[in-house]
Amino acid sequence: MRQIVLDTETTGINPKDGHRIIEIGCIELVDRKPTGNVYHQYIQPEREVPQEAIDVHGITNEFLADKPLFAQVAQEFFEFVKGAELIIHNAPFDMGFLNHEFELLNRGYPPLDDVVSVLDTLVMAKELRPDKRNSLDALAKEYPISNRDRTYHGALLDSEILAEVYLAMTGGQKHLDLASDDGSSSDQVMPLKPIDRSKLGQLPIYQISAAERQAHFDKLESLRKASGDQCIFDTFKH
Repeated sequence: MRQIVLDTETTGINPKDGHRIIEIGCIELVDRKPTGNVYHQYIQPEREVPQEAIDVHGITNEFLADKPLFAQVAQEFFEFVKGAELIIHNAPFDMGFLNHEFELLNRGYPPLDDVVSVLDTLVMAKELRPDKRNSLDALAKEYPISNRDRTYHGALLDSEILAEVYLAMTGGQKHLDLASDDGSSSDQVMPLKPIDRSKLGQLPIYQISAAERQAHFDKLESLRKASGDQCIFDTFKH
């Protein structure tokens, strides 16, 4: 299975307002393993990059001045992603920009949705973590991934982080790459084995002592004070 973890940086929020792509970063996965094959390209957007966008990604107009136009890299990018599953965080944003860029070329390119499938990790994260923040930064803190310099956002950097987050969200524990009885090796996701509760017997129920209960409430009180009265566990005190 070939997957492409993809991110873009742009001059603004909405392509309908004339905003354009200035960076594309892609990480290739095959059978859930990074292959080392990447696509990374800065793009001259044929317009000024607003300062508020520069403050986010740090990509200046001067830096982009000698970079190729999207028209010059479109075919190479199209061939790189064609037939793959794209893994994108907040996919409508990136797909909207990419399809807009191809439409501007007026060269007969089909919508990307016709040649790729798309997995939106933001939708996945919201299902796994309801009522929690699910930005890429929040997920990077939630899952045990490598430390990265997050001074600025960048398409390739964010793709690398998203690849690790996606594998953490979907893979669980894997087998170590050790030889099996027949000499082959396995890197398949370890299936979860359901618990046969009929064999557990009657589980004991332990009651806490008055001292333990008070110690618990004292700890909650200290957390409440330390958090500025924002300790959600304190709601269970009574």
